[in-house]
Amino acid sequence: MRKFDKAKVEIVSEKTLSDQWTRLSSFDIDYTDSMGETHRVKREIYHRTPAACILLYDPKRETVILVRQFRLPAHLTGFPGWMIEVPAGLLDGDHPEEAIRREAMEETGFRVRDVQFLFKAFTSPGAVTEIIHFFAAVVDMTDRIGNGGGLADEHEDIEVLEVALTKAMAMIETGEICDAKTIILLQWAMLNRASLK
Repeated sequence: MRKFDKAKVEIVSEKTLSDQWTRLSSFDIDYTDSMGETHRVKREIYHRTPAACILLYDPKRETVILVRQFRLPAHLTGFPGWMIEVPAGLLDGDHPEEAIRREAMEETGFRVRDVQFLFKAFTSPGAVTEIIHFFAAVVDMTDRIGNGGGLADEHEDIEVLEVALTKAMAMIETGEICDAKTIILLQWAMLNRASLK
C-alpha cells in the first residue's frame, strides 16, 4: 500500500475574491489525508494562465541576454524592485514556442532561430496555477534586429542586458538575480553549455 492510497480531495466551494489582473479564488476543500481522516481546508489560489521563458545564450561571447523590469511583489518584500530575469511572458493562447519567440523579440529585440524546449514546471504550486515552459536558444549579435524594451501599450519598461554567463551565476550568489525561472535556466546553462553551440 502506498502512502496516499487513502488520500482524496473534494472541492466543497469556490468563491472569486478578485478578477482583475488575474483571478484570485478562495476554496473550501475536504482533504482526506493518508491516514484516512478528512479535514476541511481553506486555500486561496491565483489562476494564472500558462507562460514561457527562454535562455538566450551566445556561445562565442559566452554571454546571456537578460532583461530588467519593475516587479511590485519584489519591491513590497524589500528586494530590488527592478529585477533581472530571462525573457518571459504569458502564452496568450499561442503555442509555447510561438509565444516565446514573440516575447524574446518584444523584450530583447532578438530574433530567435532554433528553439530548444527543455521542460515545464510550476514555480509556486502552493498558491498559483501557472505552468512555465522553459526554452533555450543560441543567438549572436546579428540576431538582434530590434530594440526590444517591451510593448508600450502594456506599459512595459524593459532594459536589455548582455551578461557573461559566469558573471550571471555570481549575481545569483550576491542576490542581484533572485528570480526562480532565471536561476533555473542559468544553472541549466552551466550544466549544458558544451551542447549549446
